[in-house]
Amino acid sequence: MGDVLAGFHAAWEFESDSVLIRFERGIRTPKLFQALGERRIPLGAIAGVTLTPGKRGTVVLHAVPRAGADPLMEAAAGQLKEGGDPYRLVLPADRETLAEYYADELRAALTENAEPPERYLVAPPEAPLHFKAYDGKASFDGKAVSFRWFWTGASSAKWKAGDQSFPVTGLSGVEWRSPEVFEGHLRLLRREPATAQPAQADQDPAAVVFGLGYGPVHESLPFAASVLAAVRASGPTPVTAAPRRDPADIADRIRHLGELHQAGLVTDEEFTTKKAELLAEL
Repeated sequence: MGDVLAGFHAAWEFESDSVLIRFERGIRTPKLFQALGERRIPLGAIAGVTLTPGKRGTVVLHAVPRAGADPLMEAAAGQLKEGGDPYRLVLPADRETLAEYYADELRAALTENAEPPERYLVAPPEAPLHFKAYDGKASFDGKAVSFRWFWTGASSAKWKAGDQSFPVTGLSGVEWRSPEVFEGHLRLLRREPATAQPAQADQDPAAVVFGLGYGPVHESLPFAASVLAAVRASGPTPVTAAPRRDPADIADRIRHLGELHQAGLVTDEEFTTKKAELLAEL
């Protein structure tokens, strides 16, 4: 180990106890990769390794992350597109033999462990972090998350509640919905909320909503991962998904989605995808 395998947008350096992934900063490199810079992935954070054919004369070396080992992937919750997965290394097909060698070397170094680790094994993006959402600015200094509302986008419920600050010690987790899908948002899940959190993120003072050009993946996902890691460090294992909604609320959301679809504000694909997501929450 100790060798380097260079592919498109990244190079992997294989060490005795980890894989150091260095991402390129070229204009064609996904912005998430550029934001991450480099990441050291301990072998204990890898559950398996695959090598599969890619598109247009490429092969893909994929280190499958172990559940609960990486706050970035836990926050993403399977929402990243293949091209934005930092655990995939795309290589020219003529390097398949070399890639297979390193895949075998990695597999031989891994140990079977199905249980989630007690702590994150991959370092989170470092605070301070901030980004602009559609309805406010989100900031994280390592100890507390702050939301400062924009008068042009925030709902009346958020204006009434005022700007917010949430110490990580009072949070149980984070819910990140990609800005690339309908109703993208970042929601903070509180340990003991005074009242039930509103189902809609635009009405929840503990959430910011995304939109076209707001809360992009390369800004909001590292933010969510950093908060998630701080929450875990402060107490019990955090959660990354909101509790199931009330069936009546889901029915209302589907009716509203149908109205948006009929008005031409939501495409057929967005309508089908979002409706399936809502039904899955029943």
